[in-house]
Formats: sequence, structure tokens, C-alpha cells
Amino acid sequence: MKLAIASGKGGTGKTTIATNLALSLADTGIHVQLLDCDVEEPNCHIFLKPEIEKTEPVTVAIPQVIEEKCTGCGVCADVCEFKAIAVVKGKVLIFPELCHSCGACMLFCPEGAFREVPREIGILEKGKAGEIDFIHGLLNIGELMSPAVIGAVKKAGGEPDVLIIDSPPGTSCPVIEAVKNADFVLLVTEPTPFGLNDLELAVGMVRELRIPLAVGINRSDVGNDDVKEYCRREGIEIVLEIPDDRRIAEAYSRGEMVVRALPEYGKTFEECWARIVDLHNHATQAGTSVGKTEAEG
Repeated sequence: MKLAIASGKGGTGKTTIATNLALSLADTGIHVQLLDCDVEEPNCHIFLKPEIEKTEPVTVAIPQVIEEKCTGCGVCADVCEFKAIAVVKGKVLIFPELCHSCGACMLFCPEGAFREVPREIGILEKGKAGEIDFIHGLLNIGELMSPAVIGAVKKAGGEPDVLIIDSPPGTSCPVIEAVKNADFVLLVTEPTPFGLNDLELAVGMVRELRIPLAVGINRSDVGNDDVKEYCRREGIEIVLEIPDDRRIAEAYSRGEMVVRALPEYGKTFEECWARIVDLHNHATQAGTSVGKTEAEG
């Protein structure tokens, strides 16, 4: 199963849940692979401490002008939706950081005056954290094309029993790139007004992608019951609740795994996984997404 762990906002405990769930499953003999797709600031490695075995660049194709063919007509600038090309006094200027590698300039250039060249935008690192296969990506500082690095991380993934994707926070393009084609999405939130607001946005995103979903609540004994009430109304199952345990915060601050520092939480994550499997199987049999309202169904 491909399980994406996402959240509508940062700081909800998404990485804590992703890493501890991966370790809990690996402890039971399940072949697990963890992909850290939060490529602007990956941090799963801080807790899993993998041994990196391979590093490779991530590149995208960008256009390069063939000067002897270019007439400076300006068609390329006109068709570029991202303003990555300008034509000044008949000379084509390309701004690589803005290029989305869409290929429109090559397609529409009447003179065939473009070729594609690779441009490095980040790196990919692969390794092992005990029995867990580990891959993460790191976007170069100043780059904008995080979806390309996320795509490279996912492409590098194998065929384990369970593939866990730690997604970026939010609901924008990088998150969609991370969660698309997942078999199930676990949305992590906290019981606060901000947590509820961003959870609603994340639920809407996942439903648009028609992926089964469930919710995990971190620091579940603070705030109010609005998140639980929202999930009840929307027919979304809460498969994980982690209390505001000071010992978890202390372990986190030391870069330790919760299920190692506090072994009693191992059962919590195992039960969470069992409920996700049940929901996924139910959704597969029904051919619909878990957590849809009757109006949507």
C-alpha cells in the first residue's frame, strides 16, 4: 500500500507520525520504505538517522537558444505562461528559475531555435534506516520547482509491502504531487481553530483527487472538540489520537523516536495501521473514497 501522510498546515506532527509508523511496521517484519517528500525542508532523517548509500542530482529540462536559428520574433515569450522568456531588441533572454519545463517554446518556435538542456535543481539521497528503506530529496536554495524533486523521489521508490510518503504541509502543488496516486491519505491535524480550518482545506484537496482518507489528531487532549465534530459530520474516521504528552516532546527535542523512547506507543501506531488497512480494503471493495459525504457519494 502507498500511504501518504499529509496536513493542511505545518507543525501538526506529520513527520513524527510518518517516522514512528514506519518504524512500528518495520518492527513487525513488514518491508517498509519511507519517502520524505518535504523537499524544501526534509527532516525524517533527523529521527531515523539513515545511512546514506547513494546521492544523485535531480535535473529538469530547460530551453537553450540556438543563436544561429533565432530571428527574435518573440513567439516564445508570448506562449510562455510563466514569464520565463523575454525578448529584448531581438535577443531571447531565459530565466531558468521561472521555467516549468512545459516545452511550449520548443513547440511553437517557427524556426526550431530551441533545444533542451538539463539543469540541476536538487539532490536525491537513498539509504537504509535499520530495516527501513529511506529516500529523501532536497531542493536547492532559491529554486521553485519542488514538484520536480518530489516526483523524482517518488519515481525512485520501489515496491515494498508499505510505502509511506511524508508530504509537505499545505494544499498547494507540492502536496498534490506528493499525495497523487497514493492508495490512502492520513491527514494529521490538531484540535485548534487553525487546525480545523486547514484540515477542511486538506480534506477538500484529497476528495478532489478521489483518494480514501482518514484523520489523525495530534495533541488530542488540548483545544476543543470541533475537529472531532467536523469529522463526525463528514463521515471521516479518526484512526489515531496522540495526547499532549510532555515525554513525546522531550523525545522529539532529542531527535529520538517516540516508539523507542516510549515503547507503549508502539501499540498505538499498530492499531492505527490496522484501521487504515480496514478502511482501505472497504474503499477498494466499494469502489469509493472513504470519508465522502452522502451528497458527494
